[in-house]
Amino acid sequence: MKPVLTVTAERAQELLADDPIWLILLKVVALFGFAMLMPLFLVAAERKIVGRMQHRPGPNRVGPNGWLQALADALKMAFKEDIMPANADKVIFFIAPMLAAIPAFLSLTVLPFGPEVSIFGEHTVLQLVDLPVGVLVVLAASSIGVYGIVLGGWASGSPYPLLGAVRSAAQVISYEIAMGLSIVAVILYSRTLSTSGIVDAQTGGWYIWLLMPSFVIFCISMVGETNRAPFDLAEAESELVGGFHTEYSSSLKWAMFFLAEYVNMVTVSCMATTLFLGGWRAPWPLSLWGGANEGWWPVLWFLGKMLVFLFVFVWLRGTLPRMRYDQFMRLGWKLLVPASLLWILMVFAIRTWRQTNGADPAVTAVAIGIVVTAALIFAFLVPAQRSPESPEVDPASDFPVPPLDLKIPSQPRHRLRAAPASEPGPLGQLTPTGARAPADSSADTGSTDDA
Repeated sequence: MKPVLTVTAERAQELLADDPIWLILLKVVALFGFAMLMPLFLVAAERKIVGRMQHRPGPNRVGPNGWLQALADALKMAFKEDIMPANADKVIFFIAPMLAAIPAFLSLTVLPFGPEVSIFGEHTVLQLVDLPVGVLVVLAASSIGVYGIVLGGWASGSPYPLLGAVRSAAQVISYEIAMGLSIVAVILYSRTLSTSGIVDAQTGGWYIWLLMPSFVIFCISMVGETNRAPFDLAEAESELVGGFHTEYSSSLKWAMFFLAEYVNMVTVSCMATTLFLGGWRAPWPLSLWGGANEGWWPVLWFLGKMLVFLFVFVWLRGTLPRMRYDQFMRLGWKLLVPASLLWILMVFAIRTWRQTNGADPAVTAVAIGIVVTAALIFAFLVPAQRSPESPEVDPASDFPVPPLDLKIPSQPRHRLRAAPASEPGPLGQLTPTGARAPADSSADTGSTDDA
């Protein structure tokens, strides 16, 4: 393998423009296979990791050590009966899962997986297409994917899927803004919207250290963007049965929604790796080796960083409870969006100060980033002070209400006495103290008649 030079964004675009048709088709097949195999691996890994967290073995029957359980479940769903709800819109009900899955696959096409390599004698980069606005393409694709969820919930003709679809739409609107604002600082420092250009701009250092607040906000937003725990309010089983896919009855349509969720997890993990962890560049101290960023080695570094983010997804699911809907909206609109705007203003100030005074902005940016990160952690840890409850309003005079503190007197108990031996009751029946024997009653009646 011959060593190659460091690939810039311009060089990558030139190589991609010269790719032959067979090489483009080979990249498409490889990328599609990667997107299809990763959910199978993630499902099995997630079940085993969560099982380990809960002190149980997890799947261990199908395949070696249970790693083929996800494949068996996929084959099972392929042969299950597809039930169509009576009130469903059949056309939209059928199209909605595909509308959710296709944008998730398209997002992977603009992400760089490695530098320049040689494939059957052709020099190319491990990227399908390098657009000048690649970052915006990923954001747009993630926004379009929610249309499939909304249409699927609406077309089901059931209240629970509709509520889940509305929640998902509000969730994407809220956290897409925070995610977009967190990327603004990266764009300001890299001066490009191209994903390969952002990776090339991190040659001197990763943006995770320079733009730590943006990284934290992006990580929180990407969990909310993918409807994963603790932000899985669109499919809250305890509230909405199954959310937007309640009526999809575990068929292939449900599998498409499931596939879209896990491909979105892979996409946002690759996006976080590209924006903040240097993309395919080797971490320190491996970067000290001259060949670490050449050839096929960068693919290994890229996949390793991506798997770290995917493990965080599984870790959050196994440790955190689901948030309430009002808490989730409050986190997005009252904390993440204002913090993103404040951080962007600070980045603008640093850039302006650098241009006027010529100072190194790295130290200042890191210091301000530490302050903002500490403020975010403080806001998370310190509980919010609840406002005192308002006193109860007295009822209006037009609606009289009886006093509610009345106590009903208890009914006195009857004392029972035994009948005298000379006048036994029937079968030795006890007679209340206030009652008279039959003989006495007849005597009294006779005396009255005599009178």
